[in-house]
Formats: sequence, structure tokens, C-alpha cells
Amino acid sequence: MQIVIIGSGNVAYHMAKAFTLKGISLAQIFGRNEKELNKISEELSIPYSTEHLEDADLYIICVSDNSVEQVSKIITKKDCLVAHTSGSLPKEVLIGEYRKSSFYPLQTFSKSKELEYEKIPFFIETENKADQKTLVELASRVSKNVMESNHEKRKYIHLTAVFACNFVNHLFSRAKEISDSQEIPFDYFLPLIDETIQKIHEIEPKMAQTGPAVRNDLRVLELHEQLIKNEESLDIYKTMNHSIQKMYEL
Repeated sequence: MQIVIIGSGNVAYHMAKAFTLKGISLAQIFGRNEKELNKISEELSIPYSTEHLEDADLYIICVSDNSVEQVSKIITKKDCLVAHTSGSLPKEVLIGEYRKSSFYPLQTFSKSKELEYEKIPFFIETENKADQKTLVELASRVSKNVMESNHEKRKYIHLTAVFACNFVNHLFSRAKEISDSQEIPFDYFLPLIDETIQKIHEIEPKMAQTGPAVRNDLRVLELHEQLIKNEESLDIYKTMNHSIQKMYEL
């Protein structure tokens, strides 16, 4: 099966790398950013182009959500399968006379960070059983965790991921701003962060909650509010504590 990946960002890079490491040959990686495409091509020995889209049986579109529809229009071949990797978009966002599908990897991707691809959950949706079988088998060569999922379910998977990953990482960034402002090395907090993440492998998140809000320690909460000079961080602090207190009915 001839496979082409469209895109040059984090997801495109990791999809290309995951396939390559598992011995899955890619006919091409295609996109607009020649500098990034060249880097991927040199590292993974995959042909690339910014102009000519190679003929393929399967095109996997790995671009930002707001670009998926427009990018999908460049695929003019009719007898092929096209998949996007978005968690929030339906397969119907793809515009073309081809078979439409979704090939969603549930993970946060950065080019500089190595990943264990076999642990990444993949969620597959297609228009027919034959294509479902094709994509499930393809994903199963990369990951041990492959499932079928329609768009309605996938929307909530993606929403949960935003809370569990994007929001948490933003809090790490805000925390580092505070530690940096006092010249406190952020490395001091890594064991705490690691333990917090590890704990929810064994305990329900709700049961693992600690801190002044769950204890309803108003003295500490007020002290912290006085220390925070950034208005956005103060709003986050108040909102998060209010949410914790509501959850535990304090």
C-alpha cells in the first residue's frame, strides 16, 4: 500500500517516524514548509515535495484543524482512502471524491521529545468495514492500543485530552513563571509533578486531591492570593480553588 503523509509539523513528523520504525514504507511526505520537510526527509529517508503530490492508496493529513478542509481539496484522486488525524473534526470535513476516515492518535506531540508509539491510543473511523480493517491493521503495527470510535465519542475524547494535557501543561507554565520570578529552580518541582502524575495510575484523581482548597484552609488561600501579582494567574488560582471546593462541597 502506497502511503503519503501530508504535513510537516509535530504530528506529521511523529507519524512518519512511527511508521518508519515499524518498517512501514512511506511513498512521500508532502507539505509547504520545505525546511521542515527536508529535516524529516533526511532523518527518516522519506522522499518529500512541496509541489507534486505523489499517487497513493492512503493519504494521512497531519495539519492543524483549521487547515484540514482546505488541504483535503488538493487530493484529486478518486480511488483512494484519506484520513485526518484530528480529534475534534468529523471525517466529513474532508472535501473530495474519495473514501473519508479519521486516524486519531491520542497523544501530545513535540518533535524534540521521544515517544513510545506502542502505548499511544489510536481511534479509527471509516465509511466502510474494508477501510476500517485496513486502518486498524495499520495502526496496530504501530500501537498496541487501537480502537474504533465515531466522531461523537471522539469529540469527548479530545475534550478530555484538553483538560488532562493542555490545561495541565499551561498550569506548569504559570507555575514556572512564579518560580522564575523568585529565582527558584523549577527542577525542584519535578519530583512533585512526577508523583502527581504517577499517583493517578493507582488512585482515582478525585481521591488523590491534596492542597489548601480541599482542606478548606482559608488562611493559606488568602496568603497565596496576596502573593500573586499577575492578574491572569490570580484568576486561575481563584477559579481552580473554587472548582476544588465545589467538587468536595466545602
